[in-house]
Amino acid sequence: MVTVVDYGIGNLRSLEKALEHIGATVHRTDSPNDIVKATHLVLPGVGAFGACINEVRRRGLEQPILSVIDRGGPFLGVCVGMQMLFTVGLERGEHAGLGVLSGRVIPFAYQDSSYKVPHMGWNVISPRFASPLLAGLAQASRCYFVHSFHAEASDSGDVLATTEYGYVFPAVVARGNAFGVQFHPEKSQRVGLRILENFMRIQDSP
Repeated sequence: MVTVVDYGIGNLRSLEKALEHIGATVHRTDSPNDIVKATHLVLPGVGAFGACINEVRRRGLEQPILSVIDRGGPFLGVCVGMQMLFTVGLERGEHAGLGVLSGRVIPFAYQDSSYKVPHMGWNVISPRFASPLLAGLAQASRCYFVHSFHAEASDSGDVLATTEYGYVFPAVVARGNAFGVQFHPEKSQRVGLRILENFMRIQDSP
């Protein structure tokens, strides 16, 4: 079973359908008690960093999420769900994140106007380290992105894969069993489904 955190922002159905497609039983919840007990936990996210993290906190979900991560439970943050893992986000003001990873979430900034923001569409992810989350992916696998802000990790060891859009930024991050993907696996066809399958195979770490 996989638990999907529902904090009232965004349509979660496409993510649920992708997880069901790979054979997972999905439990969508905003219950702190259910989140604490999750065997696999997914934190989705669309929209602005501040609105998302504020709603997570307003519903009392921050500590339950962190308790799963702290005990080594498999965790996957998607898009803004990944961004919330970092120390701070700078979208529409400065907002403290979950602080699992050190770094900031900052806007794309280009001198070249040919790079449109948001970064939207298919792009290549380039792995930097071997990881069970990325096992079995072909070289130059492409995933679907929609975002105007990106992570800037303080520790390069937390970055499993990068993507280039005018410059290089983190596409996949991890520390222990806490993973994050900037793209949308539920919209990334076979590659995204393989990543979700890999995530469901990951077991608790000591």
